[in-house]
Amino acid sequence: MIHITELRLPLEHSEDALHTAILERLAIAPEQLLSFEIFKRSYDARKKSALTFIYTVDVKVTEPESLLKKFSGDPHIRPTPDTDYKFVLPAAYVTKQARPRPVVIGFGPCGIFAALLLAQMGLKPIVLERGKAVRERTQDTWKLWRKNILNPESNVQFGEGGAGTFSDGKLWSQIKDPKFYGRKVIREFVKAGAPEEILYVAKPHIGTFRLVGVVEKMREEIIALGGEIRFSQKVVGFEIEQQQIRAVQLESGEVLAADHVIVALGHSARDTFKVLHDAGVYMEAKPFSVGFRIEHPQSLIDRARLGPYAGNTLIGAADYKLVHHASNGRAVYSFCMCPGGTVVAATSEPNRVVTNGMSQYSRNERNANAGIVVGITPEDYPGGPLAGLDFQRQIESHAYVLGGSNYEAPGQLVGDFLMGRASTELGSVIPSYKPGVHLTDLATSLPDYAIEAIREAIPAFEKQIKGFSMHDAILTGVETRTSSPLRMTRGADFQSLNVKGLYPAGEGAGYAGGILSAGVDGIRVAEALALSYVSD
Repeated sequence: MIHITELRLPLEHSEDALHTAILERLAIAPEQLLSFEIFKRSYDARKKSALTFIYTVDVKVTEPESLLKKFSGDPHIRPTPDTDYKFVLPAAYVTKQARPRPVVIGFGPCGIFAALLLAQMGLKPIVLERGKAVRERTQDTWKLWRKNILNPESNVQFGEGGAGTFSDGKLWSQIKDPKFYGRKVIREFVKAGAPEEILYVAKPHIGTFRLVGVVEKMREEIIALGGEIRFSQKVVGFEIEQQQIRAVQLESGEVLAADHVIVALGHSARDTFKVLHDAGVYMEAKPFSVGFRIEHPQSLIDRARLGPYAGNTLIGAADYKLVHHASNGRAVYSFCMCPGGTVVAATSEPNRVVTNGMSQYSRNERNANAGIVVGITPEDYPGGPLAGLDFQRQIESHAYVLGGSNYEAPGQLVGDFLMGRASTELGSVIPSYKPGVHLTDLATSLPDYAIEAIREAIPAFEKQIKGFSMHDAILTGVETRTSSPLRMTRGADFQSLNVKGLYPAGEGAGYAGGILSAGVDGIRVAEALALSYVSD
């Protein structure tokens, strides 16, 4: 097949326009075009008066070799890349010797794809998830949002599907992916019931409600292939002998023999990080970011980003990505932007407040929200690999007090924040955070350098998005879990630097950021484990 990029068409083009464009681009007769499929579709909004779709297509034609030779100098016409996934072991591989089954700790995006791949290769993994199955977990999460009741083991962070379940379900990433593992992730989502359009839209997303059913289907496949999923199974210990993992200990007292363990914890399993650190597993502090959630009317973002195409159903709700380098040397940027979404309570520890953003597939809520966060480094929180956890906890505990000590979040109007005065009443933007927002002064909620940088960044962002610094826009604190504050460093074999058989993986280990990259990392680590498992 032939891979064609940069096919541009008007936004509201006819059904046969793409067919015609392919014929014209290749200069072939209609009978030479056998079929085509869309590989990717994005849009160019730089000229708001003439917004266009940009297509990448895979085309089946008669005599493809001659066409490829004809266009050999054209960078936009190339052979179609092979994006089919190739297993490193044959399907249904059975080991020749009796040994413990591989164990996967955590059942978020990374753990799901690690377990799925191991199951598809016949290695029958055992998955240990400290939280509950996704539907029970959803009920517990709603108790916090509606009744101010937190379950520390079943919430936005912990449970089947991981933190990504209560998010926008974004499925794009900037990772390098020469083996097209990202396509494997997306195809598995589609197979489990996600919309087929995520295979080709430039910024695919699923949304929370749809993710619930998708995650359940993937769990069913793992079990059907011989895997085992154990919920409410918290790991509290690791048995390591001569720098080799030998077993994991559960809170129930059970000791599970295991010489190949994938640690896919997510970024909020602070107690398990400490257990691993106490067991001697090598880890180091890493940079992360802290800040607030900001909410604007989605219609304002649509107008600023799309001009006359604002509200067009072919495009949907507009997003944005912003960066500002502040005069104090700090980088301020938008994080996890959720068009037409809500700000959600995302704490996993009692008496702390954490925010995150979430959207449904429709993205039709009134407000747009995003994290506005400031980059920090281990120099800001010296004290070793676990110091970032304490830094986060201090900020989250103070936010709990600022919000009224009842899981309401502290909030402030953008105009008041910029002027350095407490907010006393809401304006036109109604905050979406549940259990609720307590208006206050956010100046003490973050370190001074972060407040200073954000105050400088918001007016700078106004130059890119008109209305961004509107007085009535609302800031909700605090956003602290942008990524893991530590890295469980691993070698080229994907194993811990000092514990053989232990595979740090995903966002919690410092090797991913979001659903897609976490899923890809789960695949890569599962491959490495499988090859080690059969060669040891």
